[in-house]
Amino acid sequence: MHLRRVIGWAIDTHMRVELVERALFTALGCRGFPEDVIFLSDQGPVYTSRAFRRTCKRYHVRQSMGRTGVCWENAVAESYFSTYKKELVHTRPWKDVNGVRQHSFEWVEYYYCRKRRHSSLGYLTPVEYELGYRSVHELAA
Repeated sequence: MHLRRVIGWAIDTHMRVELVERALFTALGCRGFPEDVIFLSDQGPVYTSRAFRRTCKRYHVRQSMGRTGVCWENAVAESYFSTYKKELVHTRPWKDVNGVRQHSFEWVEYYYCRKRRHSSLGYLTPVEYELGYRSVHELAA
C-alpha cells in the first residue's frame, strides 16, 4: 500500500474468511505470489481466525496487526476506506451488491489507481508512481 495502489480487493454481502482470502489471492496473484509479504490489518475476527492464519502461512504471508483502538497504525488503509466511502459508496443508494461491485471495480481500477493524483506520491497516480515516475514534471518530459 506504500504505492497507494490497490491490487487486491473483494466485495460481498458478508465478512467471512473467504472474502478476505479472495482479496489476498488477487493481490498475491497480481504480484506473482511473492514470499515474505506482510499483511497489515486490524484485530477483527476474520483476521485473527485460525482459518485465515493457516491461509497466510500457506502463502508465506506474515500477519501484522495494529493494537486495538489505535487506528493510526493502519492510517493508509483507513484513509483509503474513508475516501472510497466518501467518493463512491455514500454517493447514491445501491440496489444490490452487484452494482456496488461493478462501480467499485471502475472506481478502483480506472479512477483511484490511474487518474486520481495523490499528494503523498508527489501528485502522481499510483500507476505512474509504480512505473518509476517521481515527479509530475517527468510526465511532460
